[in-house]
Amino acid sequence: MSDTNTFPWSPATGVGSMPGGDARESAKTVTGSFEDFPYLAELPARGPGADMIGRTLGLLVDLYAHVEPSGWRVSDRPGRDTRRAHSWLGEDLDALEEFTQGYEGPLKVQAVGPWTLAASLERRGGEAALGDPGACRDLAASLAEGLRAHLADVRRRVPGARIVLQLDEPSLTAVLRGRVRTASGYRTHRAIDRQIAESALRELVAVHDGPVVVHSCAPDVPFALLRRAGVAGVSFDFGLLTEREEEAIGEAVEGGTRLLAGVVSSTDAALSDPGGSVMGVRTLWRRLGLNPGTLAESVTLTPSCGLAGASPAYARAALAHCVRAARSLADNPE
Repeated sequence: MSDTNTFPWSPATGVGSMPGGDARESAKTVTGSFEDFPYLAELPARGPGADMIGRTLGLLVDLYAHVEPSGWRVSDRPGRDTRRAHSWLGEDLDALEEFTQGYEGPLKVQAVGPWTLAASLERRGGEAALGDPGACRDLAASLAEGLRAHLADVRRRVPGARIVLQLDEPSLTAVLRGRVRTASGYRTHRAIDRQIAESALRELVAVHDGPVVVHSCAPDVPFALLRRAGVAGVSFDFGLLTEREEEAIGEAVEGGTRLLAGVVSSTDAALSDPGGSVMGVRTLWRRLGLNPGTLAESVTLTPSCGLAGASPAYARAALAHCVRAARSLADNPE
């Protein structure tokens, strides 16, 4: 993991998904909106294999999956759904490469983390991999190998990029609290031991020699566990924060963890003035007794979650709003 204090973080970026199905249009929007922190967009509207679970399953090495009515399930060999996932990702990478010619600076790529993947992938009998410790280990190992190859491919395509790897873990809190339902829906899988969860995440963090960010737009993000696992940043929906998380956030900031704060609605909504969007961040800083001058060097602003459910016009406006809100935060930290 690289030192988050010396990494050239930028003030605003996106989370991952975008509306529509046109890879070139999406790459053009993302690189045009975030000239100094673009990301590899995901376009789930194209269908299975373009969704975040299917896309990440397509990265796995020697592990395959196909779509059932209930979701993604383990397969013996690669099939149509795997090929489709590879094809969509290749199209997205081609578009990103086209619009980042000569680019130098931070570039974010996203993949689903090991615990959300284990909660989402069914074994042959229909139960989630989460219920089988051996299956969880195999999945994490395969993901690590697949991510190494994926990151190497991105480096080849955008040689000037300083890559940030984002692991999407929206199910992590549910996994830790034993809230992931079994196939019948009547029971839940046992809670995963926090040390086991942390260890698996630490092994994934070690795959990348640059910063790793974990994203969750669910409530109760486990900030302390993620810091112990070695992540450089935590991406979260700022609107879901509660007072009981403030101490963990203060410790994270003082420990050098980057906060990727989701302050702009991810679905169509009226956008406030940029200063209004960051009022909550300024207030939190005051309550924590942190120096306002450190705001811009500790926080990157994003939408609250992916923009797949937004209209294309709103998605463009939301990304532009993140940039303006970040400028407001830097200019008027108090």
